[in-house]
Amino acid sequence: MIIAIDGPSGAGKSTLGKMLAKKLGLLYLDTGAMYRAVAFAILEKGLDIKDHEAIIKTASESEIELSGEPESLHIFLNGRDISGEIRTNEVGQTASIVSTISEVRRILVKRQQELGQRGAGCVLDGRDIGTVVFPNADIKFYLDAKAEARARRRYEEDLQRGLDVTYEKTLEEINLRDKRDKTRADSPLSVASDAILVDTSELNTAEVFAKMLEIVEGKKSLIAT
Repeated sequence: MIIAIDGPSGAGKSTLGKMLAKKLGLLYLDTGAMYRAVAFAILEKGLDIKDHEAIIKTASESEIELSGEPESLHIFLNGRDISGEIRTNEVGQTASIVSTISEVRRILVKRQQELGQRGAGCVLDGRDIGTVVFPNADIKFYLDAKAEARARRRYEEDLQRGLDVTYEKTLEEINLRDKRDKTRADSPLSVASDAILVDTSELNTAEVFAKMLEIVEGKKSLIAT
């Protein structure tokens, strides 16, 4: 079973994807972390964000591995654990820019497809999983929420990690990320025609998880028959 979870930044994709994968005993793939890994490599090398040739070369040569349980997933770049280092706002914004480069997307989509086809199934979250990476996924979710709600969640998460952030700046970055993701020429963020839309604005994590799990269990029953 392949479960695709798409949606904008801060909608709860990663948290709920990990919860579903753990509950169902499936592999969890944080595809956004793969773009962040490439972004981290670019920043560490000091590359010009406009130098697409150098960025594509970096993406092609970067060995990215995801390892561990869903709730403690580790991201390795060329054998180095960068799990904590890729969660900064700078890396996130750079990843958003990098993800607009078609050649980079093709490189990472191929890797995501290869990883997702291993074993008994997987849960993947991102922005083009149900539309591009796995258009034939068994179940497609699209998680959404008002920008203000998403910014509040991201702001509180960053505070817990000890980052120097403000809610206003976080909201500004959320809106910028949304615009970039929805208007990019290659694989823009959109709702797949057969995706199940879940608005998380007024729901807590447990409520959203219960709703998603009920849908998955129903789908599994249909497959079994």
